[in-house]
Amino acid sequence: MPRYEYRCRTCGDTFELSRPMAESSAPADCPAGHDDTVKLLSTVAVGGSASAPAQAPRSGGGGGGGGCCGGGCCG
Repeated sequence: MPRYEYRCRTCGDTFELSRPMAESSAPADCPAGHDDTVKLLSTVAVGGSASAPAQAPRSGGGGGGGGCCGGGCCG
């Protein structure tokens, strides 16, 4: 189940709730009991490196490499 982050406008606390996507925009009460909250936008971190693009492996020149089908059915 997705986790959503909220901030209470009354006390300033930030908290998370796990709830179905269908309820993502429903009001959320802060843990201190306040009801004036706002859902925060979250960023997603994806691992990896963008320093160099991935390159396709080179064939050994043995009759493989059929472009769109990878040499399995084209010749």
